[in-house]
Amino acid sequence: MSGETATAARPTFTSKRRWVRYKLDVPVRAVIQKLDKTVIRDGRGTELSEGGMCLMAGVELGEGDEIHVEFTPPYSSPIRVRGKVCNRKGYRYGVEFSAKNASEEADVAQLLEILRLLSGEKVLPS
Repeated sequence: MSGETATAARPTFTSKRRWVRYKLDVPVRAVIQKLDKTVIRDGRGTELSEGGMCLMAGVELGEGDEIHVEFTPPYSSPIRVRGKVCNRKGYRYGVEFSAKNASEEADVAQLLEILRLLSGEKVLPS
């Protein structure tokens, strides 16, 4: 990932959504597995929630396509999360996270911890 820094995240949309969204601007890398090759495209993450993110990337994806998204949340180490494209407008994609193994579940748990810290929620020890 590049050495760019992320802007501070803050909650945005809360009405009629499953999760609170956080507006941010972070560099991301979309990793798309094709039958004959792996395609990697740099992009930007513009919104983030515990369930997914908004991704802007110059790549052709359709609803239902599976991808991996690599990014570094603010004040954290890089994570890679599996997701599925659930909507699209131009090159702006809504990606819902879909962890499929213990490592990916740990990455999503790390993301949840970061979102709680950014939102000011008290985090209870487990």
